[in-house]
Amino acid sequence: MLAIVGGRVVPVAGPPFEDGVVLISDGRIEAVGRDLRVPEAAERVDAAGKVVLPGLVDAHTHLGVHEEAEGWAGQDTNEMTDPVTPHVRALDAINPADLAFADAVAGGVLTVNVNPGSGNPIGGQAAAVRSAGRTVDEMLLRAPSGLKSALGENPKRVYGDRKQLPSTRLGTAAVIRDALVKARNYLDKLDRGDDGEPPERDLRWEALGLVLSGEIPWRQHCHRADDIATALRLADEFGYRLVIDHGTEAVLLADRLAERGVPVLIGPLLTSRSKVELRNRSLANPGRLAAAGVELGIITDHPVVPIHLLAVQAALAVREGLDPAAALRAVTLTPARVLGLDDRLGSLEPGKHATLCVWSGDPLDARSRVETAWIEGRQVFGSDPASQPF
Repeated sequence: MLAIVGGRVVPVAGPPFEDGVVLISDGRIEAVGRDLRVPEAAERVDAAGKVVLPGLVDAHTHLGVHEEAEGWAGQDTNEMTDPVTPHVRALDAINPADLAFADAVAGGVLTVNVNPGSGNPIGGQAAAVRSAGRTVDEMLLRAPSGLKSALGENPKRVYGDRKQLPSTRLGTAAVIRDALVKARNYLDKLDRGDDGEPPERDLRWEALGLVLSGEIPWRQHCHRADDIATALRLADEFGYRLVIDHGTEAVLLADRLAERGVPVLIGPLLTSRSKVELRNRSLANPGRLAAAGVELGIITDHPVVPIHLLAVQAALAVREGLDPAAALRAVTLTPARVLGLDDRLGSLEPGKHATLCVWSGDPLDARSRVETAWIEGRQVFGSDPASQPF
């Protein structure tokens, strides 16, 4: 048994408290509170003057598929040979040796969702993984954890340059709609069992079937308000669970998103306005969305913003008006819920995975750093300054 004692404990699911105790046994949290009896045989970690926080969760990254310092050889983000590729899986391209995984752990980001890229209208299946491990199979938490789709500039640019469908926003929506109709027809044939013979297996329509049946969410890349409106229109038409990724102009439709319970994973926030879609990027937008009642997550879109700066983005959003408690939920419990992992991660509660960090100070203070980290009770980062990867 491991006992982390004496620190300021931030459970996220409840109010913080001082001089706390977190008891860990067999990779899970056994108890959290004050004045808990610590068994004599327990290994003690003194967290006096420090902060104990759940491991951060980034629900939109490209770790392992867009590798650090590898160039062409480590670039497996987009399969841009066909606009409809729901059957490709990030899981099959994640390299655990990507340097960014060490950066993630050192930055307290212990769980990441790895998405395919946004070059295709339908880009493929995401995977939620632990941030440390020898193989992706032992790192895996959930796959697929969502299906990536893109509206806006990226697919329009990629296929427009080739003079093929889709070269416009209306073409992109048509490609998505056509694929979803084909997937629905495929599922209907399976249900009917036409002529006693099931249709020949099609991995594309099987993958889209997971979205249409509600098993996984539709992860919609979109920045501009008009593209977000299209995302809502398509979700209404086909009845799937929608998550808005990026949401640069989501604040313009915040009331509609809040009313429908559509989460917004906003970010990356530390970028220039490098294209038209980003002209209204603002560090104040997370606070505005939260104030409107939108379920909010913050993302890095690594490598667009380096993964270890997730907490820094949250801190800057607080500076511009986001409530600190909401900021911590946006990088812990909310992304865990979006990934379907909130029964295991995102807060310090008995029964959940012992995936947590001890910070030197307030995680929303850019001067603070992670001193120790555990994933399911296994220490993956220590306090040796020489071990810092960045």
